[in-house]
Amino acid sequence: MDLKYISTRDKNVSVCSAQAIAQGISQEGGLFVPAYMPQISLEEIEEMSHMNYRERACRVLGRFLTDFTVEELRQCVNDAYDEESDPNGKFGGSPAPLSKLCPDMYMMELWHGPTCAFKDMALQLLPRLMTVAAGKVLDGQQIAILVATSGDTGSAVANGFLGVDGIRVVVLYPKGKVSQIQEKQFTTLGRNITAVEVDGTFDDCQRLVKSAFMDAELNERMKLTSANSINIARFI
Repeated sequence: MDLKYISTRDKNVSVCSAQAIAQGISQEGGLFVPAYMPQISLEEIEEMSHMNYRERACRVLGRFLTDFTVEELRQCVNDAYDEESDPNGKFGGSPAPLSKLCPDMYMMELWHGPTCAFKDMALQLLPRLMTVAAGKVLDGQQIAILVATSGDTGSAVANGFLGVDGIRVVVLYPKGKVSQIQEKQFTTLGRNITAVEVDGTFDDCQRLVKSAFMDAELNERMKLTSANSINIARFI
């Protein structure tokens, strides 16, 4: 059974997961959420406990992204996290290694991505999912991703989407309110990444992004979407 995604502002709006990912938010400003929440039994959890991270990721993603094939999901996950597809060793062969602190306590390390932020975990996978989704529903139309950031989101998005064909990223950030390291992580990349310094606060950047999404004329000229947490694929 295909899982549809409905808008939080209009339950009559119902789209497939690929459309929800490519579009980001509904036209009336609502967020896309699953029409129902997939269930995973205790037996399945026990079975998944013997899998590696990539195998578990594919199993869970398959419950939510039902219009993606198993092969498409496996390719997306392997490209994002697989050691053989990661010659620079960004994730050291494991995207989330465990460190044992004491006999009954472990710490999961989420800083092995290109920007050393936990957000790399989602934002290495999201570009792959969005590329597949665009191929399914956008018929080759280029995507423009708008992102407001106070630091870590902008750098993780920029590095995740760097060099991805058919996708342009514009990062808005508040002047003088981002750490120097994070600012360099998204202002020095070039290629398909553009950084815009805003003379204001993060809230001002967020307002500019939201107003762009609600601008009908602008959305007719280009396909706008988001890589912030409002995109359901980022959450999943």
